[in-house]
Amino acid sequence: MDLATLIGFVVAVGIIVASMVLGGGLTAFVDVPSMMVVFGGTVGAVMMNFTLGQFLGAIKVALKALVFKIDKPAELISQLVEMAKETRTGGLLVLEGKETENTFLSKGIQMLVDGYEGSVISQTLSAEMNQAASRHSDGAAIFNKIGEVAPAMGMIGTLVGLILMLGNLDDPKSIGPSMAIALLTTLYGALLANVFAMPLAGKLTLRRNEEIMVQSMIIDAVTGIQEGTNPRVLEELLQTYLPGSKRDTDGGGDSNGGD
Repeated sequence: MDLATLIGFVVAVGIIVASMVLGGGLTAFVDVPSMMVVFGGTVGAVMMNFTLGQFLGAIKVALKALVFKIDKPAELISQLVEMAKETRTGGLLVLEGKETENTFLSKGIQMLVDGYEGSVISQTLSAEMNQAASRHSDGAAIFNKIGEVAPAMGMIGTLVGLILMLGNLDDPKSIGPSMAIALLTTLYGALLANVFAMPLAGKLTLRRNEEIMVQSMIIDAVTGIQEGTNPRVLEELLQTYLPGSKRDTDGGGDSNGGD
């Protein structure tokens, strides 16, 4: 589980719930019809903007974004450079059976062992990377749309509640409770948008960018290994993906890696 997401969610929800409890209890903030308008209405309106497959796929993508463990770029560079050194002395077949938790890298290694040309490897892996990025973008777009629609549904629910309240002005005692229920839909819409949907959309965008960077690094490394690039040159290329403060400035690589 992504700690930043978990901690942020607990803090945000915890503070809101605590204020509700201190203000008189949670029961005053629970109204089933209001929930139906906001949550049901939001799901229906957002679903109209996308295909069913995209909408359902967003749930899977969101779960992956929260539990997905991205490779640390510096550690990945060390692993890729070590692979380059191994193949310089033992050939590409030395990578056969090499284990890695990164499925994208595993596919690249298998293509190397199977003897694919560098251009084919690059095109295949790039296509897979673009597909993954597209899924993340679709997921982020859906949750962004939820963030847009939920407050509007909250206002619609509030207007419905106010209309019903105004139709019963002959009973002054019911105005206060009716107004409170009407405003709950606005609250639900704001919570759904700002505590759930928008942060999740931001996290999906972040995950997409991280994954693109890591997979681009792998593509460059795998094609470089296939072409027999000097491990030190390859390491310098991969270091460009890192922020300047995290790059290895001591020359890195294998001083004996050249021909």
